[in-house]
Amino acid sequence: MPIVAQSSTETDWVSRFADEVIAESERRAPGKPVVVASGLSPSGPIHLGNLREVMTPHLVADEIRRRGHEVRHLISWDDYDRYRKVPAGVEGIDESWAEHIGKPLTSVPAPAGSAHPNWAEHFKAAMTAALDELGVEYDGISQTEQYTSGAYREQILHAMKHRGDIDAILDQYRTKKGPAKKSQKPVDEAELEAAEGSGAAAEDDGSGGAGGYYPYKPYCGQCGKDLTTVTSYDDGTTELAYTCTACAFSETVRLSEFNRGKLVWKVDWPMRWAYEGVIFEPSGVDHSSPGSSFVVGGQIVRDIFDGVQPIGPMYAFVGISGMAKMSSSRGGVPTPADALKIMEAPLLRWLYARRRPNQSFKIAFDQEIQRLYDEWDKLAAKVEDGSVLPADAAAYSRAVRTAAGELPRTPRPLPYRTLASVVDITGGHDEQTLRILSDLDPANPLSSLDEARPRLDRAENWITTQVPADQRTVVRAEPDTELLASLDDEGRESLRLLLEGLDTHWSLDGLTTLVYGVPKVMAGLEPDAKPTPELKTAQRSFFALLYRLLVGRETGPRLPTLLLAVGADRVRKLLAA
Repeated sequence: MPIVAQSSTETDWVSRFADEVIAESERRAPGKPVVVASGLSPSGPIHLGNLREVMTPHLVADEIRRRGHEVRHLISWDDYDRYRKVPAGVEGIDESWAEHIGKPLTSVPAPAGSAHPNWAEHFKAAMTAALDELGVEYDGISQTEQYTSGAYREQILHAMKHRGDIDAILDQYRTKKGPAKKSQKPVDEAELEAAEGSGAAAEDDGSGGAGGYYPYKPYCGQCGKDLTTVTSYDDGTTELAYTCTACAFSETVRLSEFNRGKLVWKVDWPMRWAYEGVIFEPSGVDHSSPGSSFVVGGQIVRDIFDGVQPIGPMYAFVGISGMAKMSSSRGGVPTPADALKIMEAPLLRWLYARRRPNQSFKIAFDQEIQRLYDEWDKLAAKVEDGSVLPADAAAYSRAVRTAAGELPRTPRPLPYRTLASVVDITGGHDEQTLRILSDLDPANPLSSLDEARPRLDRAENWITTQVPADQRTVVRAEPDTELLASLDDEGRESLRLLLEGLDTHWSLDGLTTLVYGVPKVMAGLEPDAKPTPELKTAQRSFFALLYRLLVGRETGPRLPTLLLAVGADRVRKLLAA
C-alpha cells in the first residue's frame, strides 16, 4: 500500500523520526518498503555503545511497523573488514594472532575453544543472541558474502571509473584538522563510542599508492592480506595490477571477474546507501566532524552513485556505571549479553528508548541498578493507573513490546533490590528464597519462584558477578555477646521492643513500620510520628546497631528484607540481650 505520512500526536523522539522517515521514503521510493540501516563490525566484542547503532533505527522501524507500513531494518555485518589488531584480554587468543592482521575478519581463526568457524562468526553470535532477546527484527547482510559473490561488481567498476572524481572529493577534506584524540579512561568511567568498530575506524582511503588514487583494495592472492598497492588499472579491459607489501606477491586480474577485495570505507558506505536505498541510518558523534565518513559520504553518494544520503542523526556516547567484575573473554568491555545477564530485556530497551539519540546516558552495573529498577517499577505503576505522561508512556510501550508482540516479562515483579538482598543472604538457596519471598506479602504469598523470574535470576546474577565478595552479606552464626553485654539500658530496651513486635509485624511492610517505629517509641512518640532531624539520627544509630549484631557491619541490605531473610527464630537468637 502507498505510504502516507502521519503527523504524530506523541511527543517522543521515535515518533518524530518515524514521521520524517515515512515522508522521506514516500518522496524517494513511493510504494516500496522503508529501509533503515545499521552497521556492526565483529572485530571483537560488540559493546553497549555499538548497541545504540542498532536500537536507534530499530525503535524507529518498529514504530513504522506499528503504523502498518512495510519496513526493512538492515544490519550490515562488516565481516569483510580487515583484522586490525589483536584485542587485549580476549580469552582464547595470544600474540600469534598477529600473523592474521590484514586479512578479512572471516578469514581469521576464531579464538581457541570457540564453536564458530572464524573470528567474525564468533563475535557475531553473542550479538545475534542478544538482539533476539531484545526483540530486534532485522535482515542481516554479510559483507563477505556481498563482496565475494560479486553483488557489488557494477558499483566497484563504477567507482574505479570515477576514481579521479572521488579523489577530488576526498581531497577537499584531507587537509582539514581532525577531532582531538580522546583521553583514556578506565572501563567503569569510559564513554563507549557507539561508532567504534562499525567500519568508521580510520582506514586507508586509497590515496597511498604511487600509481595514483584507487578506491579499491584487493586482498592478496598469496597471503590473503590487504597490505596491497594497486599499481595500474585499465578502464576498458578492467585489468588491475597490484603488489603485496607483506609477501611481495603481485598479479594482474580482471576486476570484472575478481571478487577478492573491497572498496575503501569512505566509498563503501555511500555505495551501500545507494545500493540498498537507505532512508534512515544514524551514526556516532565522531561523524559530525569535517572529513568524517558521514560528511564525505553525503557528497560521494550524490556525485558518484546518484543516490541520496540517509536521514542520519548523530547519537551520543553510552557510558558504564561501575563494573566490579568482568570476564577476560570480553576484553574488559561490557556487551549487551553482559547487561542482559543482570537486567531484563524491557529495561535495557527502555534505557535506549527514553533518551534522544543525541543524549548520552549510563548503563548501571553497580548499586545504581537498584535505583534504576525502582524508577522502572514506578513508571509501570503510573502506566497502570493512568497518571503517566505521554512521552513516558510511549517509551514504556516501546520497551515492553514491539510490533510483533509483547516481550517476556516477570509475572510478579518484586523489587529488584529486595530480590538481590534475598539471594545475597540465602546464597541462592531456592527453598529458603521462596520462604522469604512468600513472607513479603503474607496475604498473597508467592507459590513458586517462577513467578519472580526472570527478574530473580537477573538479581542473582548481579549479586554473584558484580558485587565484590567483601561486600556480600554474611549473617552471624552466633550472637555478638561482647557487643550485647556492652549495651546500656536504652539499647537493650530498643532490642526488646523490636523482638516483641516481630510476630505481629512479620511482613515486608510490617517490619518496615517496626524498625522505623522503635526509635520513635523510645523517644516517647507515636509509631507513625513524622521524622525530625533528631529522630533520623536516632534511627541511623539503631539501624547500625542491628547491622552490627546481625551481619557484623555498619550497613547492609534493607533491614526489613534482612530480618525476613534471617528468620524470626534466628533474629531472636542474635538480638537477645
